[in-house]
Amino acid sequence: MRVLVTGATGFVGGRLVPALLDAGHEVVAFVRDSERYDPPEGVSVVEGDLLDRESLDDCFEGIDAAYYLVHSMQASGDFAARDRLAARNFVDAAEGSNLQRVVYLGGLGATGDHLSEHLQSRREVETILAESEFELTVLRAAVIIGDGSASFQMIRELVSKLPVMVTPQWVHNDCQPTAISDVVAYLVGVLDVPKTAGETYEIGGPEVLTYAEILRRTAEITGRRLFLLPVPVLSPKLSAYWVSLVTDVPASVSHPLIGGLKNPVVADDQRIRDLVPVELTAFDAAVERALAGEE
Repeated sequence: MRVLVTGATGFVGGRLVPALLDAGHEVVAFVRDSERYDPPEGVSVVEGDLLDRESLDDCFEGIDAAYYLVHSMQASGDFAARDRLAARNFVDAAEGSNLQRVVYLGGLGATGDHLSEHLQSRREVETILAESEFELTVLRAAVIIGDGSASFQMIRELVSKLPVMVTPQWVHNDCQPTAISDVVAYLVGVLDVPKTAGETYEIGGPEVLTYAEILRRTAEITGRRLFLLPVPVLSPKLSAYWVSLVTDVPASVSHPLIGGLKNPVVADDQRIRDLVPVELTAFDAAVERALAGEE
């Protein structure tokens, strides 16, 4: 199958491209600047910008399936508006092409919850992609553990710099973190299971942990002790500014992510495990691999 990967230079896409090659697919990497991308051997490259509709005219030529792995949080300003435009341009450019399948990686969070701006934007992109001619498969994940993950970078820097941490009450919310290797395995796997076309699935690791447990166990793995002092007055918005002061994660990324921590993110729907069997990576093992850069 000839597969287009948007976000090929990103944290997930950079690992997905070689995994698709190993699975026997013909891979085309979609990038904004081909001169700054060194593709793996055998990977074709197409250049374009999802925010520029005219640049997308030829990117779906000969493409059977595509992965939509882009978001705009790295840039300043209204990331939701940019993501909305990018998704609409993608759908418009794909109209009339031979594109049959699209796989989208979104975020966990119950629809009935008061979702954060970040999660609301993820759902809006889902809706836009679903209103297209191609069949959409959606995978929703919580915190992804891996070297290069913005969420994990925040965790790693916090536990390495602060032996005592004043935290908001949401540190007791449940989360189901997933190793990047497992996320990639699911992304590759659904492409070979026709039954997953047009469906939405929740993916997660083998353990459900509170954010406090995630912080403490990451600290233990790095050989540190961490003391958490939850206080009721520290809102997600205030804690986002605090994280910006302590870590090197850009505010344009950390603030939307922190805003989403108020929502429990657990994969209650486990249908994907029967369709795409993946040997899930234990949380401690995922953290150890991320710290060593070994995924």
